[in-house]
Amino acid sequence: MTVHTIDENAPVIARLTTTIHAPLAVVWSLHTDIDSWATWLPDVDRARLDGPLAPGASFHWQTHGLDIASTVLELVPGRRIVWGGPANGIDGVHVWTFAETDGAVTVHTEESWSGAPVEAQPAELEAALRASLESWLDRLKAEAERC
Repeated sequence: MTVHTIDENAPVIARLTTTIHAPLAVVWSLHTDIDSWATWLPDVDRARLDGPLAPGASFHWQTHGLDIASTVLELVPGRRIVWGGPANGIDGVHVWTFAETDGAVTVHTEESWSGAPVEAQPAELEAALRASLESWLDRLKAEAERC
């Protein structure tokens, strides 16, 4: 199996971690139920997985007015999911990892963006990416701990 990583040379990279006090099964299920993202992620207008969740599967989603087609690049159930794809000239790679210790789950996310729009406004787009990921992690934590 190929281990996928973000583009370490990309002009925009964000890395964030949170701890969620919920079982790993709950956190993983919530995060990987792509069709339900719009019900708990306010920034996601819609999301649809095309077929079963597996490497090579694609999903289409809309966030912040962007229509995005992502492809699952790697999947280790309960531990790691990586997806990527282009959107409006931005090539993104997004890595999520999950580790359970003492009844809590550490979720680490890192994402890289490259492409002409990113090169034109790296500071602004890095701030936007960081804010988006902070919101995602906050919502994932709130929803998983509520269950």
